[in-house]
Amino acid sequence: MKVSLHILLCFFFFGITLHAQDEPEKAKVNIESGYLEIRPELPDAAIYTKDDSGQVYIIHEGVEMWCDQAYVYLKENFVKAYGSVKINQADTVTLNSKYAEYNGNTQFAFASGDVLFKDPKTTLKTDTLYFDRIKQQAYYRTGGTVRDTASTLTSRIGRYYAETKKYQFLSDVVINNPDYTVNSSQLDFYSETGGAYLYGSSTIKTENSTIYCDRGYYDTRAKTGHFVKNSRVDYENRILYGDSIYFDQNKSFASATNNIKVLDTVNKSIIRGHYAEVFREKDSVFITKRAVAVTLRDQDSIYVHADTLQVTGKPENRVIKGFYRARMFKRGLEGEQPTSGKCDSIFVNQKAGITKLLRNPVLWSGENQMTGDTIHILSDTTTEKLDTLKVFNNAFLIQKDSAGYNQVKGERLIGLFTDNELDTVNIHKNAEVIYFSRNEEDELVGINNTLSSDIQMYLESQEITGIRFLKKVDGKLYPPSQFPENARILPGFNWRGEERLQKVEDLFSGKPAPILPKIKGIRLPEDEGEFFEKIPEDEMEIPEQSKLKAKDLQNREDDPKPMTREMDSISNDSLRKPPDPKKRQQANSSEEKEEQ
Repeated sequence: MKVSLHILLCFFFFGITLHAQDEPEKAKVNIESGYLEIRPELPDAAIYTKDDSGQVYIIHEGVEMWCDQAYVYLKENFVKAYGSVKINQADTVTLNSKYAEYNGNTQFAFASGDVLFKDPKTTLKTDTLYFDRIKQQAYYRTGGTVRDTASTLTSRIGRYYAETKKYQFLSDVVINNPDYTVNSSQLDFYSETGGAYLYGSSTIKTENSTIYCDRGYYDTRAKTGHFVKNSRVDYENRILYGDSIYFDQNKSFASATNNIKVLDTVNKSIIRGHYAEVFREKDSVFITKRAVAVTLRDQDSIYVHADTLQVTGKPENRVIKGFYRARMFKRGLEGEQPTSGKCDSIFVNQKAGITKLLRNPVLWSGENQMTGDTIHILSDTTTEKLDTLKVFNNAFLIQKDSAGYNQVKGERLIGLFTDNELDTVNIHKNAEVIYFSRNEEDELVGINNTLSSDIQMYLESQEITGIRFLKKVDGKLYPPSQFPENARILPGFNWRGEERLQKVEDLFSGKPAPILPKIKGIRLPEDEGEFFEKIPEDEMEIPEQSKLKAKDLQNREDDPKPMTREMDSISNDSLRKPPDPKKRQQANSSEEKEEQ
């Protein structure tokens, strides 16, 4: 039996005024199909039941409803639907449940029992759901599960914005995907694009990495993301920090901008700079903009700086390459003078314990300056102390003396270290020396100018204490007055003492600080207000027949509040807050201890 609501109004409630004359008339729900039953015990209700033609069919201002049985309260413009309930709104959202209520006056729907809420891209499953057609929003707070094409999202509280196709998840938010898992305090998910905005403490775990952040964006379908607050990426043996981090799971790639730190947890090294790229599968790190690599040693750390640094190789065989205006520094233990160097390019093999200074290199070991075409420094990999120095082609050693410069040159130089101090130097092939000889009272007694095939020098406390000439010796010790001033400099002499690095900060001496880009932060969403209006209980328009009570339609104080832009104390251009001076001092002190 098919009866329209308008006929029913005339038949069942004739003469009843439903609204005051000064109120605009609300559109009435229309029952288009179903078997009509009138029960004396329910004088205010018209009961419709499905028949052979199908389910009960109800329409109201663009929304369609199907169910097995409907109780229609005409006076209150209210429907209670039972059994296989389906509500459809203009092909945008669909709601399925065992039970539903719909208020035609407020256009508010409530559903319970195996609730399925669908938009074109996702399906939400929950126990109870509230749907406000005027706001075009749905809400649950008893736990829900959303499924899209590849992922499952769960949370205790969720809110859906139909106009923007956005879900806002709060409390115990989890995304499960075969390739990753996301945990977050708050997550805004756009169903059409698969984009997820993370707010509060969040993690993204993949097979080979874990991402941490307090604010970020992750494309759940493309598996790429951008993280801008307290962000870091943990790989198996590296940890990447930065003010802004981009991550591409498909390529096992991450890049970071501003205040970068890369920790090598296996080899106890740190790389810093202001732009970095990490290729996990290639075991490669590229870093620039004030880049410096610090190899941490128990007693003395080694610093390597260049315009660009590249770290490659498996953990057991790491290689550091520095390109353009490279510098190195080793502080030395208490009482020792530092070892430092400059060159165009630098190469460090941590497993082999070798450091190569390439193209126009200069090395200072204490008061000794050494130059050549190429310089190699070898360390004992067990004791981590300097072992051997090799200078290839055009080797030149200079040591400043109060009367001039001690100098020795040849084709090749081999130096030996004891306890990180250079104590023996061997010059091979076409060796020549100018040496200011002094007695025990440190008085100048002569100037030695000798040619020899090979020369061996002995040092103690960085001072030359003896020279030995080997094979084809030609020269002598001249009285200072008989050795001309213009002959006291060997060909190829180039004193670069003013360039010597005395402290770690000298790694960047003469280099302007890089201009860092302003990082555009990921802003918190606008405050869109509570789902439930703040209406006093006695003023709520709840039909008497509804299962809902006033407390069900009120916001709960114990429900977590979403982060909104009004809470955001971070500037529009940057997400970095000025650090607390005391905390910064403590952090700097901790880092210095770590590096030592």
